[in-house]
Amino acid sequence: MDATFNYYTSTTTSSSSSSSSPTTHFTKTSRRKLPRRRENLPIGKFFRRRIVRYLLLFILLFVSGMITFISPLFAMLYPNYPPGSIYRSHEVFQNLLEDILSDHSSDIQLSDVWRYKMKMKEHKPCLTPTTRQHLETSIADKYLIIEANGGLNQQRASICNAVAVAGLLNATLLIPRLNFHNVWRDASEFGDIYDEEHFISTLKKYVDVVRELPKELMEHYDFNISKIPNVRVPAWASARYYLEQVYPVFKDQRILRIAPFANRLASSLPFHIQYLRCLTNYEALKFSIPITTLAKSLVERMTVNSSGSGGKYVSVHLRFEEDMVAFSCCVYDGGKHEQLEMEQIRERGWGDKFKRKNYIIDPVRFRIDGRCPMTPLEVGMMLRGMGFSNTTPIYLAAGKIYEADKNIAPLKKMFPLLHTKDLLASLDELSSFQVSGSNPASTVFCL
Repeated sequence: MDATFNYYTSTTTSSSSSSSSPTTHFTKTSRRKLPRRRENLPIGKFFRRRIVRYLLLFILLFVSGMITFISPLFAMLYPNYPPGSIYRSHEVFQNLLEDILSDHSSDIQLSDVWRYKMKMKEHKPCLTPTTRQHLETSIADKYLIIEANGGLNQQRASICNAVAVAGLLNATLLIPRLNFHNVWRDASEFGDIYDEEHFISTLKKYVDVVRELPKELMEHYDFNISKIPNVRVPAWASARYYLEQVYPVFKDQRILRIAPFANRLASSLPFHIQYLRCLTNYEALKFSIPITTLAKSLVERMTVNSSGSGGKYVSVHLRFEEDMVAFSCCVYDGGKHEQLEMEQIRERGWGDKFKRKNYIIDPVRFRIDGRCPMTPLEVGMMLRGMGFSNTTPIYLAAGKIYEADKNIAPLKKMFPLLHTKDLLASLDELSSFQVSGSNPASTVFCL
């Protein structure tokens, strides 16, 4: 008899003994392993699934990367510059042009401009030292040579500092030499601009000034001043620096040359040395007779030409020559052409100064900090904003304006009575100044 109970089998066997009763046994049957079903996918379908997986992974990586770098990328493509950091005056002018041209009123009376409404500080004359200061030394006949670099204002400041240093070192000063610059290309000498005799006589009581160096000294340098060893002095050097570092040089050589000399003396000085600065600036430096004579004539002409406003006019010294624009490292609306041109001017005028590692050019920061020269357009908008009407005579004092035709045009629209220095003097009057390069019209406008 056979029986199966949940994988168990019941079997009946007969004993070898003579038992008549059957015996039932239960045994565990072996469990059969069923074969796993395998999907036999076509090769094409298998690779398609794998490609989809990789594609999804790539998309996820791309999206995560975009999320990570989207802000810098967006800032690069659409930079959000701070207010006032980008030149947009030409856009503002176009938006306001119709209103500017239609506004003929004036919020101020031109006659009131010449009245001081604020209490001004009293300008006191230079206080005269009681005695001339001397350094105790056995070294005699020491000569100081300086080269005044920069424009007219920088050269004037350098001359004042040269007198102060000569007094500090108890040295004789050679008439200051004016540095010839590749940008301005002005070959003027000291006597072309200033009255040499007046300069020497005014300072005679305090500092000795000579026109030439002694012959025996010049023979040692083959009569070439450029062969005289040059002493490099740091900017804004103190009086102590000159006494401790520069003065000992006189022990080895009787002659000292410092070039360049712009900004080579600190503002804070001993009283008797500061006096020499004051004396030089306000008394010793007097324009040469040819310039003074022509300047008086130009002032008379400006007054006559401004008869419609009672002889009153506005003289503006625009600082928008190409060298000023290049030196400022500011960016205007000239695009790539302007950028390349400014780089060429900087290299031609100042060599590799602007390419040094420690020189940081940041046009955005420069404009925010107010270090960018105002364009003629901005000057005109400022004057109109102050209340000067479009009937105000304007006289421009400046060198050759950068992109003059383009930049002067909007100023001319705002002030039709616009005059330049070149229209005030005749060619015959200016002919005697063309050789040296000095321009009396610029000088008188700067006064």
